[in-house]
Amino acid sequence: MKTLTIESGVFLHNQTISRKYTGDGQDVSPPLQWSDPPPGTHELALIVDDPDAPAPEPWVHWVLYKIPAALTALPENVAPSLRVSQPGGLLQGKNSWGKVGYGGPAPPRGHGLHHYHFKLYALDQPLTLDPGEPKATLLNAMAGHVIAEGELIGTYQR
Repeated sequence: MKTLTIESGVFLHNQTISRKYTGDGQDVSPPLQWSDPPPGTHELALIVDDPDAPAPEPWVHWVLYKIPAALTALPENVAPSLRVSQPGGLLQGKNSWGKVGYGGPAPPRGHGLHHYHFKLYALDQPLTLDPGEPKATLLNAMAGHVIAEGELIGTYQR
């Protein structure tokens, strides 16, 4: 499997996510950029989750899909809508709060350091999903079609 490099201009891999991008701050999505996906990529998908959450499954902070293969960055503060107009064509799913769009880190107070995994996937075929789908539905649709992936981990604690 090929590797994508995903980065943010506001935090480094395995470093603290600025308060601005958390539930304690403005709770806006951070800017992200990534390397060109491999040939044969039709679109990309992004899942952000927290496996340190005190829950049976990782807490899902963001589900974003139908990202055009030519796009290599997301701006700060992607609007929390089912269909994203800037950059156009993107669809968002529901996070663990049951809301559409990005939900920043908000771990329980005193629970220690949490790790937020920004996972980007290059897909060899377009997805046929409606907007508003949860992580599990996206993962099922992507099964067998991921040709490259990358991960950026940010940390946060209260």
